[in-house]
Amino acid sequence: MMQNVHLAPETDEDDLYSGYNDYNPTYDTEELENDIAFQEAVRTSHGRRPPITAKIPSTAVTRPVATGYGSKTSLASSMGRPMTGAIQDGVTRPMTAVRAAGFTKAAVRGSAFDPLGQSRGPAPPLEAKNEDSPEEKIRQLEKKVNELVEESCIANSCGDLKLALEKAKDAGRKERILVRQREQVTTPENINLDLTYSVLFNLASQYSANEMYAEALNTYQVIVKNKMFSNAGRLKVNMGNIYLKQRNYSKAIKFYRMALDQIPSVHKEMRIKIMQNIGVTFIKTGQYSDAINSFEHIMSLAPNLKAGFNLILSYFAVGDRDKMKKAFQKLIAVPLEIDEDDKYISPSDDPHTNLVIEAIKNDHLRQMERERKAMAEKYIMTAAKLIAPVIETSFAVGYDWCVEVVKASQYVELANDLEINKAITYLRQKDFNQAVETLKMFEKKDSRVKSAAATNLSFLYYLENEFAQASSYADLAVNSDRYNPSALTNKGNTVFANGDYEKAAEFYKEALRNDSSCTEALYNIGLTYKRLNRLDEALDCFLKLHAILRNSAQVLYQIANVYELMEDPNQAIEWLMQLISVVPTDSRALSKLGELYDSEGDKSQAFQYYYESYRYFPSNIEVIEWLGAYYIDTQFCEKAIQYFERASLIQPSQVKWQLMVASCFRRSGNYQKALDTYKDIHRKFPENVECLRFLVRLCTDIGLKEVQEYATKLKRLEKMKEIREQRVRSGRDSGGGSRSRREGSAGSACRMSPVLASRPEPELPGCLQLEVCFRNIRTS
Repeated sequence: MMQNVHLAPETDEDDLYSGYNDYNPTYDTEELENDIAFQEAVRTSHGRRPPITAKIPSTAVTRPVATGYGSKTSLASSMGRPMTGAIQDGVTRPMTAVRAAGFTKAAVRGSAFDPLGQSRGPAPPLEAKNEDSPEEKIRQLEKKVNELVEESCIANSCGDLKLALEKAKDAGRKERILVRQREQVTTPENINLDLTYSVLFNLASQYSANEMYAEALNTYQVIVKNKMFSNAGRLKVNMGNIYLKQRNYSKAIKFYRMALDQIPSVHKEMRIKIMQNIGVTFIKTGQYSDAINSFEHIMSLAPNLKAGFNLILSYFAVGDRDKMKKAFQKLIAVPLEIDEDDKYISPSDDPHTNLVIEAIKNDHLRQMERERKAMAEKYIMTAAKLIAPVIETSFAVGYDWCVEVVKASQYVELANDLEINKAITYLRQKDFNQAVETLKMFEKKDSRVKSAAATNLSFLYYLENEFAQASSYADLAVNSDRYNPSALTNKGNTVFANGDYEKAAEFYKEALRNDSSCTEALYNIGLTYKRLNRLDEALDCFLKLHAILRNSAQVLYQIANVYELMEDPNQAIEWLMQLISVVPTDSRALSKLGELYDSEGDKSQAFQYYYESYRYFPSNIEVIEWLGAYYIDTQFCEKAIQYFERASLIQPSQVKWQLMVASCFRRSGNYQKALDTYKDIHRKFPENVECLRFLVRLCTDIGLKEVQEYATKLKRLEKMKEIREQRVRSGRDSGGGSRSRREGSAGSACRMSPVLASRPEPELPGCLQLEVCFRNIRTS
């Protein structure tokens, strides 16, 4: 047994892991190219021979495997090539099967086991980018140019045109530096033409947006003349647009035609738009026949709404009735290419379908369809109103023809609107009876049309102060369409006219609930609250309305008036100052400012605004009286004379103005002129006691003989006045019991006198206390 036991030699005590690099060379595939036997087997049929096997039962005897306890022996494959791991010529054959565990083919005895490669140390640092290289500088500069172009476009879209132009100029400067650097480093063929084109195009666009048309044209010329830019000729359209803005129509047409020549026929839509620009330019130059040719060509190739409408305008300008009718029919026949409203109505109770329909009911596509339909209806309505009075012998017959054409088209719902416009035309011609008859025809139509017609009838009767009829048709309009804000507003107006302010406020509130943008209802409810002395609520309404209508003179005045009623003159003055900035020539607003400053004791400011009011409206008696009194108070009686003379011309039957003129002459020391004026007054008003008293005084001071005559007349008038007063007193004394009743009634009259004497609320000239709604367009 001991003969099979082999002791390890002492020399191997320090190499406990020896032999791990020994492996069968049969599994080595990396040295197959150098294996002569293998290459021979591949080229010939030698590899198909059966392997040589041992003739004895145990093959392990003839092919021992080397271990760590004995010396290694070279093993050979069946074909004679060394096995993997065998040492041949001092080099170990690689053992590729265990390479993933960290072994390599070059491993020799004594190498450390390092499968993770930790013995190699840390990885070397990344190579630093050389920012000073010309290529890197060019790359960074190109990136900066692109960023500037983007920033310029964004600034333009945000409305900051000045910043957009500065960014575009900066991009242009850096792009020129970039070109010079690139020429120094590389060949000219490597220049980025797309970047140069985008910089120049953006710069020209920003020049045009800032109305710097000469610079824009020069920049476009640089692009167009450069043959290296492909399709640059299309930019001549932009140059034509600039010439059109400059009203240089001949050059605009020239550049449009040059652009049209350079655009291939496959770009049909672009060519149509350029031809449309050419037609519009011909209209502006008055060359209607050429414009007609352009628009007719467009309508034959690709009819659209704008071209059809412009064609009608051109035929209207030349006065061709038959062609106007044909052009109107072509406009009606233009396809809208939008979905029907039925598409957005759910056909079933399927929740998934309902969600989809709800999502697309008001999306961007649906909004675009609504805008396109509204634009088409606008063009058709405008064209019908334009040609109806001229295509037939009378406008009524022309409207009837338009109505028939519209009824036979896809815009059948516009026929009723044309009928309502027919009634409006009657109103413009002041033929109220025909307007009323036309509107009454809609009483048996559907609810929407009936409501619009009844609203207009209510408006007409309200203006004629026939409040009963106005109320009746307002009720009809409300019953036909309860959600019609105009009908509710007019109904509130009729109730307001009857003095029922609370009920009127309810109608106005309902109109606002149906349409929060109904400014007429909001204005009228403010007036209603003011009548009800609910000043805080009235002020709130007018301030809301001011947020909607920033420059409405009526709203500004009402706010100032409410502050005046709230006894806040400073706020009233501030709002009136805003009012005169909107309507600087409004005499009533200026006089109101003068009145407020006068109440505050600021006579100089009051005089300034009263004088401005007098300049714009020299017939206001109150202003004239204040200016005359101001000059008398400041001891400038000569200047007061012209104001009182004007007042006497405005009110010749009022003796006080002529007496004031004479008094000014007397105060200024011109006694002769004063005497002549008093004599003239006495001839016109012989029973005026005050005039006779001044005549007696002046004649006495001057020493004239007429003094006795005037004194006698004065005594007679005073005696007659005394007799009349005695008769009045005796009549009252003889009244007895009835006197007390008369005194009671007189007392009542005295108590009512302040109310009767109070002046109405000041309003702007031409401003209505109530705003009435007039429905002349179709509402969706």
